[in-house]
Amino acid sequence: MDTYENMENNDRTEQPEPQHTEQPWDNFRAESVPEPEAPTPKPKKSGKVWKTIGCCVMAVVLVAVAAGSAAFVTRYFWADDIKRSEQRIDQLQQIVAELESEVQSNSFTGNGNSISGTPNTGADGLTPAQVYAQNVKSVVAVSCQTTTNIFGQVSETASSGSGFILSEDGYVVTNYHVIEGASKVTVILSDSSEYEAEVIGFDSANDVAMLKIEAEGLQAAVLGSSDDLIVGDQVVAIGNPLGELTSTLTVGFVSAKNRSITSEGTLINMIQTDAAINPGNSGGPLFNMKGEVVGITTAKYSGTTSSGASIEGIGFAIPIDDVAKKISDLKEYGYITGAYLGVMVHDMDQATAEYFNLPMGAYVKEVTKGSCAEKAGVQAKDIIVAVGEYPVSSLNGLSRALGQFRGGEDTTITVWRGGREVVLNITLDAKTNPNG
Repeated sequence: MDTYENMENNDRTEQPEPQHTEQPWDNFRAESVPEPEAPTPKPKKSGKVWKTIGCCVMAVVLVAVAAGSAAFVTRYFWADDIKRSEQRIDQLQQIVAELESEVQSNSFTGNGNSISGTPNTGADGLTPAQVYAQNVKSVVAVSCQTTTNIFGQVSETASSGSGFILSEDGYVVTNYHVIEGASKVTVILSDSSEYEAEVIGFDSANDVAMLKIEAEGLQAAVLGSSDDLIVGDQVVAIGNPLGELTSTLTVGFVSAKNRSITSEGTLINMIQTDAAINPGNSGGPLFNMKGEVVGITTAKYSGTTSSGASIEGIGFAIPIDDVAKKISDLKEYGYITGAYLGVMVHDMDQATAEYFNLPMGAYVKEVTKGSCAEKAGVQAKDIIVAVGEYPVSSLNGLSRALGQFRGGEDTTITVWRGGREVVLNITLDAKTNPNG
């Protein structure tokens, strides 16, 4: 405590004030340096400031007006486009809503949709499932019993095939080879009801036959046009494969047209398809995707080739356009009443034709005496290349061309003879009942 006080007292010790001694230049500095005058303030330029402010305000106003004008112009010129875009958006939303509703309503109705909901439709709008539902009642199974007597030993064999209902009063179409030699024929409908059938008529050359059952109010199939088919069209076969799998559906495509195929020893024009056709399918209908009959399923290739390769997916059907008139004749008359030419012919060998520069056609081996062909002047070794306006390039082609005419009709027949074409006038004969 004493130390602190001593220190404080020492700080407060009075010091002697310094004495001022006048210097010689003191008076000189005071007299020589005049007192500076206060600066005169410059007047404020208030007018320029207001002008600047005014310019800024005008600039802001102009920018606002320009922006407003641009917005107006944009709205004016784009209003229609904006409105149209809004309408398109509304339409698209409506379409999407309709599609969603359709998919939801069809997902479990068994209408032929795939798992994803996408319809498996053909080019003409029907799905295979719809073709089946529309026509399954028109397809029948055909069961046959054949009795044989060999050296007094009687035996019975059974065979089966398919067919389709031609009219609601019980006419049924099938292949001839299905009922050939049968002692008893039974037609089985899709509801398993059975009817004994009568063979009304047949044409072995075209492998078609007509049956009749005593029934009314049946669902008849609708005939279409096989000529309208193109390679790649989808087709549906319904039949009775193996004689026990009734009302079986198989789906495929048209693989080729105008195939000359030997069926039961006869050369017939065929549609080739990869739709599965098996024993028991013979005589059944081949449908297009309109649900119309375009062919009669008849044959298939099976087994293996000489190289050991398996044969799969090669089936054949008779074009309905080739037999439509014949079917009508069988129903009305019991036999084919088409035109008869009276010649024995065979196909031209292509290698021979090319070597001797000959046309492809039906080569005449023999002319029947008294026939219309003999009367018209057709000769052996002629090559028939046309009947009327229908070209002929093969035996099958000649049969198809004659199928366009009836007995008694006048037309022309064109033959290749002596290095040139010869056109002959002809009145076609009518076929007689081959069944007696």
